[in-house]
Amino acid sequence: MNLNGGYTLYIDGEEQNKGGSIGLPTKVYMLHAEAGKSYTIRLDYSVRYEGSLNFDLGKEETINFSKEIARVKDADVVIFAGGISPKLEGEEMAVNTDGFKGGDRTNIELPAVQRELLKQLHAAGKQVVFVNCSGSAMGLVPETESCRAILQAWYPGQAAGVAVADVLFGDYNPAGRLPITFYKNVDQLPDFEDYNMKGRTYRYFKGEALFPFGHGLSYTTFTYGQAKLAKAVVKAGNSVELTIPVTNTGKYDGEEVIQVYLNRPADVEGPSKTLRAFQRVFLKAGQKQDVKIQLNPDELVWFDTNSNTMRCIPGEYKLLYGGTSDSTKLHTVSFRMN
Repeated sequence: MNLNGGYTLYIDGEEQNKGGSIGLPTKVYMLHAEAGKSYTIRLDYSVRYEGSLNFDLGKEETINFSKEIARVKDADVVIFAGGISPKLEGEEMAVNTDGFKGGDRTNIELPAVQRELLKQLHAAGKQVVFVNCSGSAMGLVPETESCRAILQAWYPGQAAGVAVADVLFGDYNPAGRLPITFYKNVDQLPDFEDYNMKGRTYRYFKGEALFPFGHGLSYTTFTYGQAKLAKAVVKAGNSVELTIPVTNTGKYDGEEVIQVYLNRPADVEGPSKTLRAFQRVFLKAGQKQDVKIQLNPDELVWFDTNSNTMRCIPGEYKLLYGGTSDSTKLHTVSFRMN
């Protein structure tokens, strides 16, 4: 049920569940029905102001994996649309199922039934393309082994089918980048009640992520040359201009998202890098372009622990650039701020 207001649920005249909510969170009641037996269900609803009520009846079934595999026995490639749902993850939700508690997530793994089906499809020799729908990071380590490709679709709108098909069938060359880090599992995450930034986000995470912030693939490939700075020494309060040679070395036209990160080596307690600029460029197959990116003074500030302010601090800096936040794939150029 999704409702604004109060409700009472009766089954065969006996009260089974009651409550109220604001903001349409999902309420779920599980009836363990006996085969061959009928039930009279009554739902009373009350509202003080403007109300709304949506409800549905569903049946939980155990998946017959052998039957599902048999249904696709003639297919060479299986497109598997799965993931989780906004009815499971959210704020203050009456959801208590494996991996979720009250709208919070207790792990970041794919639901077990989906993971097992993907595993069995792979064992059956199928080439699996996994379209994952989620509003947050997922731990997809087993899926990187059972699936040939993974497409992160988030929670898409009504045109999602067309968009996904365009990407999978090559009518559109994707250039999306992850706005968050996809960790391997919850073991890589600090305790939720620890508000220290250590180990959190691409800026402070020291481990190896499954898919790092800024990650995304294309049907073509890009290489980066050695960038050049307009000035190696910059006065505090001035801009920095960076020229980055980028080449489309693949067989298809495509777009690359050039990402520029700032690092201050003297700040060992601060972030390892922080995104300060990015630019999306289209390059035809074989095309090379010198991409100019300007970082304004506001994009060169760093946290000063002495004044507890963000400001341009004199000293040595590094600019890391590339198509991801993965440090092993980034190039570096240095400058000094006076």
